[in-house]
Amino acid sequence: MLKLAVLISGGGRTLANIIEKINEGYLSAQVVVVISSRAGVKGLEIAEREGIPSVVITRKGKTLEQFSNEITAALDKFSPELICLAGFMCFYRIPEHYLGRVMNIHPALLPCFGGKGMYGHRVHEAVLQAGCKVSGCTVHFADNEYDHGPIIIQRTVPVLDDDTADTLAARVFEQEKIAYPQAIKLFAEGRLKIVGRRVRILPE
Repeated sequence: MLKLAVLISGGGRTLANIIEKINEGYLSAQVVVVISSRAGVKGLEIAEREGIPSVVITRKGKTLEQFSNEITAALDKFSPELICLAGFMCFYRIPEHYLGRVMNIHPALLPCFGGKGMYGHRVHEAVLQAGCKVSGCTVHFADNEYDHGPIIIQRTVPVLDDDTADTLAARVFEQEKIAYPQAIKLFAEGRLKIVGRRVRILPE
């Protein structure tokens, strides 16, 4: 059973989706800890309801090194095999022993519409302003650059003429709910191999 840590900053929709896929039996995994960059968020309520240990580590008043070291220390206590960034709004500098074991999901088709400051509705607004006909989501291994690591899975949606950031976000999130658990499952099965900047999905 794969030991997961999930890092959140808000409502925990992606956390809830991962838990749902575990409860359905799709994922042979256990969320061993939830770390939030903010106190009092709904995602922490989800963790409490599910009996999952949680830790709040805020960014304010700390250097990036201090913040990242606190997160790493908290993770190390639970020895997760995979760390899932799930709407985590702070930059986390990943230490050597977790590289290749941190996943992120981004609500656009990387490498487009990524980078510092590109999160949430800002991404969907940028897609609409650019006149794109297609958008989607990207699951990738995180490295120590924003939205940069090797891509695992991408899923697409059409961009409709009457879309708003809200309607596009809702449609993209439906694909996120499929893509992230699929990537976690492939990792659990040992079927993801990083080769340079590419991720190869190995046969069953």
